[in-house]
Amino acid sequence: MTPWVPLEANPELFSEWCAALGLDRTKYAFHDVFGLDEELLATVPAPVEAVLFLYPLTPATEAEREHEDVAPDADLLWFKQTIGNACGTIGLLHAVANSRARAALSAGSPLATLLDEAQSLAPEERTRLIAESQALQQTHANLAAQGQSEAPAAEEDVDLHFVAFVRSASGALIELDGRRSGPVVRAAHVPEGGLLPATAHFVQTHYMARHPDAVQFNLMALGPAV
Repeated sequence: MTPWVPLEANPELFSEWCAALGLDRTKYAFHDVFGLDEELLATVPAPVEAVLFLYPLTPATEAEREHEDVAPDADLLWFKQTIGNACGTIGLLHAVANSRARAALSAGSPLATLLDEAQSLAPEERTRLIAESQALQQTHANLAAQGQSEAPAAEEDVDLHFVAFVRSASGALIELDGRRSGPVVRAAHVPEGGLLPATAHFVQTHYMARHPDAVQFNLMALGPAV
């Protein structure tokens, strides 16, 4: 399929994406995470239901991705990314589908319908839903054109990638990345309400520490609307 124009890491745009597809924005929205120390994490509206993380792709991250194990979980809804530059929308799907925000979707809305249908399908079959969803494609295109910076062309090779972090029903920290072959367990147990600090710790030690010269990191948290 033709690549999509990538989404800008902008919580206002990501909140608009959710609202356009059926999420009650009076209940949930995305918020900037301005820093990873305890004081700045505490300023993010809680409880955090999901975290979106943007990081630069490097030869090291790509090699590591090929060798990391995945742990399929029937309680998690995972989508494979088959469309270039669609990682922002895949991350948004993962964030809403696997958090309590899903309960705030309007019945019959495009996103509620897509997630309900995807639930009974095998992962490889879910890619069809994304490819055939005009609402998903149009919303992505509309918001990609509204960023504060000039969007790159759809055909441009973008070396940044979005993944989502959620807390599973069993309390594990899960990374959901459409370019892998399924969910990855990053910590066996995260306390209730501890998703954001657990994610911050993991990305600091796993991604940032290994690439100290990289600066294109960004975190956004899905939490209560304020």
